[in-house]
Amino acid sequence: MKLSVQIDSLSAVGSQIEGLQIINAKMVTEGRGTVRELYRQSSYSEILPSTVSAWSQVNLTRTQLGAVRGLHGEAMSKLVTVAYGSALGAYVDTRPNSKTIGAVVTVRLTPGIQVFVPQGVCNGFQALDDNTEYLYFFDNEWAPGMAGVALSPLDPGLNIDWPIHIDPNNREQISEKDSKAPSLNEVLELLSSKNHKD
Repeated sequence: MKLSVQIDSLSAVGSQIEGLQIINAKMVTEGRGTVRELYRQSSYSEILPSTVSAWSQVNLTRTQLGAVRGLHGEAMSKLVTVAYGSALGAYVDTRPNSKTIGAVVTVRLTPGIQVFVPQGVCNGFQALDDNTEYLYFFDNEWAPGMAGVALSPLDPGLNIDWPIHIDPNNREQISEKDSKAPSLNEVLELLSSKNHKD
């Protein structure tokens, strides 16, 4: 018996944040299951900026239903996706010279949906299934004290409609560090004052 094969091609669309790409990975599905091509340099070189030529670190987190990680914008570009489960990804542009500074984009992430997050854009997510596995490709290795920005995912000014209520005091849902991170307005004021001093 011949297996029926469905091939979904690699595709990408831009977003309201300059450089942030929403990518549908190439997927091949047949009777045994699905193969997702999460990265192929020759294909992704048409989507990603030329400054991203290799991945230096890959992390996989397992996160419980309703828990939130982020929002973090370190000195690295990221390619993120969900390997298992689903998540609401949230991205905020905090780059001082960006045309889209302050823009917020949310993406429902399921296996096969990826987001390219440019350096300086904050990345965070809420797990929408138990044991959601969120996969990060980084173009720089993370190091303690690395330059970057953190925002509170609880900032009402971001207008992020988290699907599951976040209790700021529940450490199984959000870390103290993330819950007490500054608001977008506080970060923008700090960046503005730095630019005036320079």
